[in-house]
Amino acid sequence: MIKLLIFDVDGTLTSGAITYDNKGNEFKSFDVKDGMAIASWTKSFNMNAAIITGRKSDIVKKRSGELGIQHLYQGVHNKYEVIESILKELNITWKNVACIGDDLNDYKMLKKCKISFCPADAVTDIKDISNIICKSNGGFGAVREMIEYILKYNNMDDLKSLWV
Repeated sequence: MIKLLIFDVDGTLTSGAITYDNKGNEFKSFDVKDGMAIASWTKSFNMNAAIITGRKSDIVKKRSGELGIQHLYQGVHNKYEVIESILKELNITWKNVACIGDDLNDYKMLKKCKISFCPADAVTDIKDISNIICKSNGGFGAVREMIEYILKYNNMDDLKSLWV
């Protein structure tokens, strides 16, 4: 059973575009449908989720809090080591983990987790090692696809059952 979902940010939860205004303020856009699926996973199904990203952003901190993501790690160079510490804390193994990422800094975690996902617009090397290539691009529903797949994989209720 998958008990922990791990998300990269730029190119996965977002399109990968990083926008700055003329004052240096950073902007990111997140897909609301991805957000509904993540919040359902963490709050309604009471399951664990982590964001592990190489960049630091107050926007990501705010979004992770809104979605009930329990584990947030920013400015991470070695995602693999961070995941190892989360696994020890939760007393689970890599067999209980699904990851989504889009670029080479996600390579090790995608190779090690039980089920790996990437957005349709991920780099070729990541597509080559991912178990599932989503139909949607990063920031446009790829994470929603991942969560819907995992709910079926885990024989859990689907998202519709929470709301209809």
